[in-house]
Amino acid sequence: MSPLPGSTRTPGDPDQGTGVPDPPAAEPDTPVTETDAPAPEPDSSREPAAGVAGTLSRRLADELARRGGPVRERAAAGLRELDAVDRAVFAAVATTPTPSLDAPLRRLSDAANNSVLWFVIAAGLGSLGGPAGRRAAVRGTVAIAVTSPLVNLAAKSAWSRRRPDRADAGVPEGRNVRMPDSASFPSGHAAAGFAFATAIGRDEPWLGMALRFLAAAVAYSRVHTGVHYPGDVVIGALVGAGTGQAVGGTVDRLAAARRAASARRAAGA
Repeated sequence: MSPLPGSTRTPGDPDQGTGVPDPPAAEPDTPVTETDAPAPEPDSSREPAAGVAGTLSRRLADELARRGGPVRERAAAGLRELDAVDRAVFAAVATTPTPSLDAPLRRLSDAANNSVLWFVIAAGLGSLGGPAGRRAAVRGTVAIAVTSPLVNLAAKSAWSRRRPDRADAGVPEGRNVRMPDSASFPSGHAAAGFAFATAIGRDEPWLGMALRFLAAAVAYSRVHTGVHYPGDVVIGALVGAGTGQAVGGTVDRLAAARRAASARRAAGA
């Protein structure tokens, strides 16, 4: 009820005629600002920030920049640029249509899972290649046995780079293989393939060359199917080639030592 003219009664005071107080005045609506909305949760599928669990090159770049100095700063800038190139190449591969290559490369990538492809080749070489083939098969198998734990246990644990977000990058679904649960850096497929090919090449040079091409195709297939960045397979290939060379040399020295020991025993008899 409205107050009479000249009245000093305010809303909420009791009405003099009825004794019932007027309802209180409504509070004005308070607009909700953008700061009241809950902050969006971070997308855990994307590559984390460099300071949290970034890639190898960015981690090294951050460490070098932290230590300071013109040489370290230039090295840090170069590492960050390499990381940018790595991601740009991955994006270019992901968005380039290659329908005739997708299925063959997907099958090749799957064939190399758990080094099955290389063990099959070693079995065939040991059965049909004669003494040289058997030696080469042993070298290749030992090279894989050394390389796999070195890469998949030691290196991946030290540098826990996340796998690419292939859906966000636009990798066609027709290329997809199973996304491994392990870290992305370095590539175990590339390491095992190049270790095997390098070790085989000590006894079978021409076969070793052909196997290097096959190992390179397997390495590329891991980028093509969206489970590795190019840098992962490059470093994996270098680690595998070095390990294969070291294993081959060690096997040579052990074989030479056995032959020398046998010769000494024969001479003593």
